Amino acid sequence: MKAFDVVVIGAGPAGYVAAIRCAQLGLRTACVERWRDPGGKPVLGGTCLNVGCIPSKALLDSSHHYHNLRHLLPAHGISVKDASIDVAAMQARKDKVVRTLTRGIAGLFRKNRIQWFQGEGRLCPDRQVEVAAPGDGESETLSARHIIVATGSAPIEIPVARTDGERIVDNEGALAFTEVPRRLGIIGAGVIGLELGSVWSRLGAEVTLLEALDDFLVAADREIADAALASFSAQGLDIRLGARVTGSRVGADGVEVTCTEGGEDRTFHFDRLVVAVGRRAVSDGLRPEAVGLRLDSAGRIEVDALCRTSVDGIYAIGDAVAGPMLAHKASEEGVAVAEHIAGQAAHIDHSLVPFVVYTHPEVAWVGKTQGELEAQGTAFRVGTFPYMALGRARGAGDTEGMVKLLGDAASDRLLGVHIFGAQASELIAEAVTAMAFHASTEDLARIIHAHPTLSESLHEAALAVDGRAIHM
Repeated sequence: MKAFDVVVIGAGPAGYVAAIRCAQLGLRTACVERWRDPGGKPVLGGTCLNVGCIPSKALLDSSHHYHNLRHLLPAHGISVKDASIDVAAMQARKDKVVRTLTRGIAGLFRKNRIQWFQGEGRLCPDRQVEVAAPGDGESETLSARHIIVATGSAPIEIPVARTDGERIVDNEGALAFTEVPRRLGIIGAGVIGLELGSVWSRLGAEVTLLEALDDFLVAADREIADAALASFSAQGLDIRLGARVTGSRVGADGVEVTCTEGGEDRTFHFDRLVVAVGRRAVSDGLRPEAVGLRLDSAGRIEVDALCRTSVDGIYAIGDAVAGPMLAHKASEEGVAVAEHIAGQAAHIDHSLVPFVVYTHPEVAWVGKTQGELEAQGTAFRVGTFPYMALGRARGAGDTEGMVKLLGDAASDRLLGVHIFGAQASELIAEAVTAMAFHASTEDLARIIHAHPTLSESLHEAALAVDGRAIHM
């Protein structure tokens, strides 16, 4: 039996980061991962790198270039006749991006002397992990002083639209289309649905999103969500709120979907249907009951503020536990657990996890929404600033969007920052940093921002909290 200081189960953004940080801290570390690429080859990176964050952003970027070529660049005096999209080439580029990054993680494992065991990790008593090799391979057992569970998540399946890998697919299938569907249906208008819908809509598909909830982007600030809904609808995404799917039927020419909308029964016909109703924590094969791990009602492993489970020496991080299913949240939990195991001070501030929707314009936020503050009875002040008043946005032709700041009425401390606009995913980092250092809106208002930049929107919104925005 091979012995380690730490055995990590799972090599997604939570697991591989935890393993690397453990190794950096001098801990003898192993990582168990069962993921295989379409060719059957073992790979690291989990869902995010293989069929999630990275390939989706690669396709979003490709589709955005194509959309700009046809709709934005003519205004810049740049015209191309008979522009077309080669889906096979686009997919090949995406696959190359994925291969490069997953190989990069393998290189980091070698550099940090992390032992990678290819197979499914199963928990056993006495802090042991059985590695079940794929196929008829022999299993082996590892022992560890500490175990970190980072088994990630999988798409939620629904009985009214079961995936078949052809006509009805999940997000993984939607990232691998070999041609642009003429009519694409998506069940769910959350982050995944919006991003996938944006990709194929830009390439020419008629996209309809069926969202069971009556509100759009429920976790976002209402003002920002309303602006995003209007924008995405104007782009051609047919977003139907309060549309509850009741059934589906696959035929020779596509998929028939039935739903109730506004109290009426409706039927839609699509060439392809994507099920994007959320994700669930994965514990398949892990055998948490074998060691007494407690799970919540959603099947997630229960942990405390430092990701310690109910069993001494076993930790759980990332999508396997409660909280937003975001790669950066998972990675930071991995770092914190590694440092805690090594005896260092560990810190995770889940109140400052930034959220991003990689549409165009992008949506990003951190902290409290206006609705949350009103429900809590917290007195606050608001400052907003539109992209259309930014010189850099005008020059780039990206004038759609706004920044919204929420500050405590008494202390002026930043409570929430919400952005809808180009590069929101990059701009939100300034807000997270400011809030981490307990900055006030006045602090942001006093900091010099380069001109012309999109970041000036944060500066002006901060000024607007006090009614003194310069350019609006």
